[in-house]
Amino acid sequence: MVITDTKFEKLEKSRVRLTLTVPAAEVRKEYDSMMKEYINSVKIDGFRKGHVPASVLERKFGESLRLDAMGRVLEKAVEEGLKTSEEKPLMYDSPELDGKPEFAVDKDFTFSVLYDVYPKVEAPAIDGIEITLPKVEISEADIARELEQIRQRNAIVVEKTGPAAKGDIATVNFFELDEDEAPISGSAREDFTFEVGSGMNLYKFDEDVEGMAAGDEKTITKTYPADSEYPELAGRTVKLNLKVTKVKQKDLPELDDELAQDVSEKFKTLDDLKQDLKKQLQTSLDERLRNLKEQAIVEQLLARTKIEVPETMIAAELSMRWDALKRDMGIDSDEKMEKIAAYSGKTRESLYQDWRPAVDKAIAGRLLLDALIEKSGFTVSDEDVQAEYARIAEGTALSAEEVKAEYEKQNYVEHLKNDLLERKFFDSVLANAVIKDGETVPFVDFMSKNQ
Repeated sequence: MVITDTKFEKLEKSRVRLTLTVPAAEVRKEYDSMMKEYINSVKIDGFRKGHVPASVLERKFGESLRLDAMGRVLEKAVEEGLKTSEEKPLMYDSPELDGKPEFAVDKDFTFSVLYDVYPKVEAPAIDGIEITLPKVEISEADIARELEQIRQRNAIVVEKTGPAAKGDIATVNFFELDEDEAPISGSAREDFTFEVGSGMNLYKFDEDVEGMAAGDEKTITKTYPADSEYPELAGRTVKLNLKVTKVKQKDLPELDDELAQDVSEKFKTLDDLKQDLKKQLQTSLDERLRNLKEQAIVEQLLARTKIEVPETMIAAELSMRWDALKRDMGIDSDEKMEKIAAYSGKTRESLYQDWRPAVDKAIAGRLLLDALIEKSGFTVSDEDVQAEYARIAEGTALSAEEVKAEYEKQNYVEHLKNDLLERKFFDSVLANAVIKDGETVPFVDFMSKNQ
């Protein structure tokens, strides 16, 4: 299609306005081609197929024909106009008509479309980075806590005749009651088993079950805060009938060499197990500290430049977060999710507004990293990838070749290469960064805060 005039305008937030002019002769040509199609296909009483006069069609379908012709001209003109532009629409954005242009068959047709483009990112200087990290050390108490968890996992559970206490395993039947003390349909649950004191139950009735023995039954009333982790209970007062059917207690093993050998045949003594636990904790700590360093680098570099994240990028990410929340909660429809959100006084739109600042920052950081990595010229060789497979295989029962096969099977190889590129970039920045010690923080507090 011939276009006589093309104009690009850069707007805010990486948005572009493309204005095109299609000459009258091209408009008429497209219109006549469309009319020929209609004449050959439309059936109207009193006329043979393929012999309906154009004037009859125009009288009967005038406005519809005009809109169809305009749509065809728009589509072909935009396709042609984008061929000459380096500013292509984002893959998840389609050009949308700006305003209501005037369209006539025998006149030049000028119109504008709006769309988002990949934002321009000015890569800032990466020198002068200063990072303050908390001082965190792994203590004997941290190792003792890990050992206690191992004891809990290796405990033998036995029947208990007395009342339930924290740490015991209780089996409970329960259901909600309405204002008339009648069971509410659909709220009943039988043989629900949980560890008392763990809080691993919807209604948080741990303290209510404490002191109850098998066969005991009672009615309780619970009021839940507006910010309850379970939206269906947020702000509600619920009356529950509880009946304990079983109570069991844990018989914990001794902390000795035998326990270490039960954990793994690679351990001969309890000290072997302790050393391995300390190594695991140190690895987790190093990874968390590395994440903090990388976050600090991105935040400081973001402050040195300005990135206008396109609205379509933000919208796509918000939609993905919404879908992820549905999956995490086991919800299969938007309607159900919106009803659950309403229990907490939220709507889909208000959740999007809550998430938006973090989403905007995350996308900006991603765009910045991509630009800086491209500018750095770093590459990932086959040797780099093979070395990473070997590193991943360390401490596992898999070989490097088995790790490679799994990554290839899951189509994760490109993702792995991107991770290696990022690591090289951050290594280069950290080599020249100033790392300062901050306040001393206990290991358990640091790890829980930075999850």
